[in-house]
Amino acid sequence: METQELAHIEAIKQLKARYFRLMDQKRWDEWVEVFTPDVHIDTSDDGGPDFVLDGRDVFRAKLQPMIATAVTTHHGHMPEITLTGPTTATGVWAMFDHVLWPDGGFGELIGSGWYEEEYRYTDGVGWQISTMVLRRNRVVLGGKQIIP
Repeated sequence: METQELAHIEAIKQLKARYFRLMDQKRWDEWVEVFTPDVHIDTSDDGGPDFVLDGRDVFRAKLQPMIATAVTTHHGHMPEITLTGPTTATGVWAMFDHVLWPDGGFGELIGSGWYEEEYRYTDGVGWQISTMVLRRNRVVLGGKQIIP
């Protein structure tokens, strides 16, 4: 693998790290910048077809109020990044999240699964997530296992 290819893969890893950190820090204006404006999001395992969204502003409008008061911890592990062209790539990440709503809302969520993603590189912007699919293999919400 060439040095430039390794640099692109590392940049994508850094991008995903920013995604998790900025979400947990609730830095929404910076967080939306990890996505292309037309990003396709599918987290339907979390709650049905209304969790299939298009556009980073639409995604922010859906997610931000859901976790605004929650203490969140998101981890991404074991990335499998494949460059598919000079400006495109795919990736799979194992994930774990812990969400605690102190206001009594949903209580506590503990989950795990995988992100399946596509990335796009734009000059002057860098790598961004263009498709994000979250498939969970386990979710415990409020002390009850809801997935599987």
